[in-house]
Amino acid sequence: MFRTFFRLFVALALILFLASCNKAPAPAPHTTSNTLAAATPIDPATAASIGGVVHFDGIPPAPQKIDMSADSGCKGQNQSETVIVNDEHLANVLVYVKDGLAGRSFPAPPERVTILQEGCRYVPHVAAAMMGQSVEFVDQDDTLHNIHPMPKNNTEWNQSEMPNGSFARPFTAAEIMIPIKCNQHPWMKMYLSVLGNPFFAITGKDGRFALKGLPPGTYTIAAVHEKFGEQDVKITLAPKEDKKDMGFEFRP
Repeated sequence: MFRTFFRLFVALALILFLASCNKAPAPAPHTTSNTLAAATPIDPATAASIGGVVHFDGIPPAPQKIDMSADSGCKGQNQSETVIVNDEHLANVLVYVKDGLAGRSFPAPPERVTILQEGCRYVPHVAAAMMGQSVEFVDQDDTLHNIHPMPKNNTEWNQSEMPNGSFARPFTAAEIMIPIKCNQHPWMKMYLSVLGNPFFAITGKDGRFALKGLPPGTYTIAAVHEKFGEQDVKITLAPKEDKKDMGFEFRP
């Protein structure tokens, strides 16, 4: 009996020894070189700002009527928002810092950009977010909608959305005026811009915009409209300067 026990003991020891020899080494801790650079601080004591108005010179096209009768769940304003002019002021213009912030990085804010599907329209008609910022689409209608961005730099996707539902995801690449449509309602269309800095604004019916907290420097400021294209202006801001007289003027 002692011999049997001894043989079992030797066999077990041999098995454990072989197992320890064949054991793979523990993996090294994972590291990555793709960590985002920290945002460069901006001194609030020297920060500057700009503001102004986007004008429209000429006779604006008459808004087109939209026939929503095919879907009883579509109710509300039924005119095209492609061109909205109020007292020679142009709405839905994206104004942003196009150039001049080289070497600076800005983290995406935690707050979501919310876009409503309301009355079978996208509200707002023009929106903007930072790269990596979550964009939420909220269906406030009693009908099925569809979210279909058609980007060039970002990934194209197509998402159905149930009545009173919501869906959110980020856009990761900079891109200006991404068309977003609804496959269920062909008249539904909006534009979303994705930017790498927080210095942007979209004009309302008064045509006004303001960009605050800019470090002193020389910048290219762009104004972009879905129909009338882009205009650029180069400006230099001194420390603490508050430049309120910037202007853009679009024509038919």
